[in-house]
Amino acid sequence: MERNLRGVLVVSLGFLLLFTAYGGLQSLQSSLYSQEGLGVTALSTLYGGMLLSSLFLPPLLIKTLGCKGTIVLSMCCYVAFSLGNFYASWYTLVPTSILLGLGAAPLWSAQGTYLTILGNRRAEGTGQAGKDVVNQYFGIFFLIFQSSGVWGNLISSLVFGQTPTQGTIPEQQLLSCGARDCQTTAAPANSTNRPSQELVYTLLGIYTGSGVLAVLLTAVFLEPIKDAQRESEEKRKAPPFWSTLLSTFKLLRDKRLRLLVLLPLYCGFEQAFLAGDYTRSYATCALGIQFVGYVMICFAAVNALCSLLYGKLSKFTGRAALFALGAVTHLSCIVALLLWRPHPSQLPVFFVLPALWGVADAVWQTQNNALFGVLFEKDKEAAFASYRLWEALGFVIAFGYSTFLCVSVKLYILLAVLSLAVAAYAAVECLESRKAARPLASTPLAEGETQTKM
Repeated sequence: MERNLRGVLVVSLGFLLLFTAYGGLQSLQSSLYSQEGLGVTALSTLYGGMLLSSLFLPPLLIKTLGCKGTIVLSMCCYVAFSLGNFYASWYTLVPTSILLGLGAAPLWSAQGTYLTILGNRRAEGTGQAGKDVVNQYFGIFFLIFQSSGVWGNLISSLVFGQTPTQGTIPEQQLLSCGARDCQTTAAPANSTNRPSQELVYTLLGIYTGSGVLAVLLTAVFLEPIKDAQRESEEKRKAPPFWSTLLSTFKLLRDKRLRLLVLLPLYCGFEQAFLAGDYTRSYATCALGIQFVGYVMICFAAVNALCSLLYGKLSKFTGRAALFALGAVTHLSCIVALLLWRPHPSQLPVFFVLPALWGVADAVWQTQNNALFGVLFEKDKEAAFASYRLWEALGFVIAFGYSTFLCVSVKLYILLAVLSLAVAAYAAVECLESRKAARPLASTPLAEGETQTKM
């Protein structure tokens, strides 16, 4: 197997195992630990830790430990969170959530940096365009990674499926489902009882084992990689410690990054809405909590398949066409969610909407990462750290207002942020096209040549 592709597969499989555990645990936090809001608080502190980590840690850790060392160390933070769930309390869940948040930004920054270096290395050896190979590698990664949502939710559904479910859903409750849910009603009467502690321990054991296996796989089989371009620059002049630490802030001086921050911000908003509001106000409210896992499986499966497809398609369509597809698809979903009145008799619709949401989310996940890697190739670590910072901020804001606003208001917020993000992205594409055309325009024409305007 080709060496660079092997590195992509090892990273992808490691993330698959790790997020099979974390993804399943994340979606269960608010249900398993609802007492005094412990589960929601754990998620809030998790993304708060990720936000803080994104400001400083990724460039520093990657420079010190390298991409492989950063990935392995950060994965251990995720395993610690799984262990904290065995005895869930304010003294175990909150600290391990903060630890996971601190490790999340370096993990994703190192992953993005690693795949970008591999893609550029492959492109140099084959004479292909770097952005095409980077896109392809991110497509392969997200195909494998996004399937973790299938396995994590399937495991929890099978384990907790041994618990008896509820009966018929009252019509009165259906009136407050969907966009009309304003968090003013009591908890849905159709939710299941908490699974037995024995089943919880069984699930946690499976998840922890999956996380440990991810760490071992990455530590043993992932090949260390170095950025030749970065090394040659550092040999000429080694940057001071504080310069590395604050590189995430310094990169914000780039106008393109200031425009692009709305894309990861929107990613945080839309993922938080699907995981928190759609599952509660649509699926759980109208069908029952036992359907949540299957709804999220549908989202994850479509997301994974589209991720691979977009990695190959971008070579022929360009990224702008894919961004347009993502924007139109999410726009359609938001409008549909505003108008739809969910009812158990419309069962297929509950799965079609998450599938379409996955079609669009795959665009953001693959193309956003590839875009940041290509545009900021010389500052990859800081660029990916900035990406995670703004994505985490989107999660924090969305979780922060989750219990105070009606679902319809949240959908209008999504619509506004999506519109602004797409407009800002279009501005960046215009800047890049002008930048690409400038050297051509400034090149003197040879005698007898005529310049044609394309």
